Amino acid sequence: MDALEEESFVQSISSASDAEFGAMVGYLEDIIMDDEFQLLQRNFMDKYYQEFEDTEENKLTYTPIFNEYISLVEKYIEQLLERIPGFNMAAFTTTLQHHKDEVAGDIFDVLLTFTDFLAFKEMFLDCRAEKEGWT
Repeated sequence: MDALEEESFVQSISSASDAEFGAMVGYLEDIIMDDEFQLLQRNFMDKYYQEFEDTEENKLTYTPIFNEYISLVEKYIEQLLERIPGFNMAAFTTTLQHHKDEVAGDIFDVLLTFTDFLAFKEMFLDCRAEKEGWT
């Protein structure tokens, strides 16, 4: 295989990988924007938003809430993604970090709350600010 063929081969693998990633993001976007997911997330946030305070210090109570959220959301999403052979949420979130500039901001922010505690906390602070009229 000469250099030109090798480069073309690598580009086709990369393009297939990018297309697969794009399809996965589109599918996750459909899940996240679905009324059922929105209700699940809203009910969870309504249950815990008053626990969160806009301070540098993170309370010990945040950790079990974060873990419960991850468990709830991942379980919900993974049940829907079981239809996709070979899907792995951990691998996807790693890939997501490398492609974050290619994903719409709102979708990326929601996906980030699954793995990034500070994004998760910010989501709750935004919710609290909205409910208590801070904005």
